[in-house]
Amino acid sequence: MAHLLRKLSSPDRIVAVAAAGSALLYANTSGDSKWRIVVSIPTPISEALLLPWKTKEWDHWHFGMYSFKSDGSVPPPDIRKDDASGVPIAAGERPTRTYANAFAKVGPAVVHIFVPNKGQFSGTIIDKDGTILTCAHGLVDLQKFGDSYKGKVHITLQDGRTFEGPVVNVDVHSDIAIIKINSETPLPSAQLGSSSKVQPGDCVIAVGSPHLLKSTVTAGIVSCAARKSSEMRPGGWREYREYIQTDCSFNPGNSGGPLVNMDGEVIGVNLLKTRSADGLNFAEPIDSVIKIMDQFKKNGRVVRPWLGVKMIELNDVIISQLKQRDVSFPNVKKGILVPMVTPGSPGERAGFRPGDVVSEFDGKTVETVKEVIEIVGDRVGEPLKVVVKRVKDEQVILTVIPEESSHPDM
Repeated sequence: MAHLLRKLSSPDRIVAVAAAGSALLYANTSGDSKWRIVVSIPTPISEALLLPWKTKEWDHWHFGMYSFKSDGSVPPPDIRKDDASGVPIAAGERPTRTYANAFAKVGPAVVHIFVPNKGQFSGTIIDKDGTILTCAHGLVDLQKFGDSYKGKVHITLQDGRTFEGPVVNVDVHSDIAIIKINSETPLPSAQLGSSSKVQPGDCVIAVGSPHLLKSTVTAGIVSCAARKSSEMRPGGWREYREYIQTDCSFNPGNSGGPLVNMDGEVIGVNLLKTRSADGLNFAEPIDSVIKIMDQFKKNGRVVRPWLGVKMIELNDVIISQLKQRDVSFPNVKKGILVPMVTPGSPGERAGFRPGDVVSEFDGKTVETVKEVIEIVGDRVGEPLKVVVKRVKDEQVILTVIPEESSHPDM
């Protein structure tokens, strides 16, 4: 039989084994209810089945989801796998970038916040001095610009310690607030990451106290790394902001808590959810939050220069449509369209007109509204040169002097 099999081609050998009934597959169970599946192949036949390019070490067989050897023994399972971040884990090692490890790093610093006559929400201790990063809408009415909270709030840590602390800063436009507590014993704190590194598909967790359930963690992915507020609420008061969109579950009480990456770093502050749909939740990127906190330290508030011009980022589709409507539209490939200028605004006094296309701002080429906001910063009262293109490719240089305004739009 073995001599005959050696003369057959490889596929024929397997058929021959099946026909000869020389390979036995059976299953049995021991008294402790453990099942075992075994393939038994006589040694002469197993040697005859060896393919020309294989060695005699080729005796590892697979049957469905089971793995076993030709001598009836079951090899140890392959424990090599990936962690939540997709990083390969060597056999015998435990993954490090997991949801559990991320929560273990940030969880002790996540606090439950109670405000009398207001409600309950979440926050994160971000330094050993007891600075707590949270949301503003748990403290004040976001529709009332300039509103602030004067009283103290009640803070509960994961380890059960309770504190009272004042609200130090509130910024209604960004929905960010800072609370301060003092402790004679060491406080846990979370590490701030960078939201600029966030990509769609990244694994993240949200931590907070939904429905008073403290230290609750939910997991998901980043659905969009920079969702523009104009996409969420066109023409609304949150006009020029970007959010991290995630499908992590947000519920009442999650607001103000951290959005965390697999390294246990805070990459956002959980703020918004869409009530009419599941899995549409939004966090303020931590890079933006850091700039807000820098202004808190520098100015005691966030200084927002006002230009009084509405801005729309151009792309190939929009440019093509505008040229179809008006052949005299400037010949540009990128830029920022000004569709409207507020009467009496710094933009109108500078000479902006509806239909202008901004190509440079303060000597820098610009293609996005975000770039303009970053260039202007908090430069209230400082003249800024702006290059615009108009119909028939006319190029004009304007000088605009931003004014401070509590109104969030440009």
